[in-house]
Amino acid sequence: MKQSLFTMEHARQLTADTYELILSGDTSAITAPGQFVNISLPGHFLRRPISICNWTKDGALMLLVKVVGGGTHDLVRCVPGTELDVLSGLGNGFDTAFGGSEPVLVGGGIGAAPLYGLARCLLDQGRTPTVVLGFRSGKDAYYLEEFAALGCRLMIATEDGSMGTRGFVTDCLKKLPNLTYVFACGPLPMLKAVHSLPGLTGGQYSFEARMGCGFGACMGCTVPTVGGYKRVCKDGPILYQEEIVW
Repeated sequence: MKQSLFTMEHARQLTADTYELILSGDTSAITAPGQFVNISLPGHFLRRPISICNWTKDGALMLLVKVVGGGTHDLVRCVPGTELDVLSGLGNGFDTAFGGSEPVLVGGGIGAAPLYGLARCLLDQGRTPTVVLGFRSGKDAYYLEEFAALGCRLMIATEDGSMGTRGFVTDCLKKLPNLTYVFACGPLPMLKAVHSLPGLTGGQYSFEARMGCGFGACMGCTVPTVGGYKRVCKDGPILYQEEIVW
């Protein structure tokens, strides 16, 4: 974990409530896709934990943010040049040494955010992932062109059928032959449904939780596992298929 100042460089609206933010600062503490940052905002007591979408060693940090309250509302409206107090390199990221030769990445809603950086890391290893994304509607979909530009195979599910397969990410996953391992991030019901698919022998799941501190001190984000309670911020946010208890 590292505390430092990041500067807002750019903000781009992707959907009605989802934004891409580009910040610059010290990214040396970020070591794996799936980690997150915790951002302090003026006028808000608690920091806001945000998944890392992508980063570069020369100091560029990309975040995808869904506006869900006052904190995220203020964050996406920061003007270029705004300095933000950021805790970076938090949590344990995805382990890209695991999984089959053709990795499958599954994201629901804003859960697609950390999968972009994960896809880039896998591609750097010579492994081309299949990316399965789920949204309520086609108007909520984002980053489809960005994933496609990487060369990923892309499958889309929407609840209203306005884009791709009508239904959920699990409806797309059932179409994949020999599905045995997944990397997943999204709302808890989606994670549970993916976890319950027959034939899976392993997987890594990124959990979300309300956080007080973001680095394991307050114990406010614990979840049950087969090995006892774990902290999403410190022991996660990535949990493995075999340790998850619903």
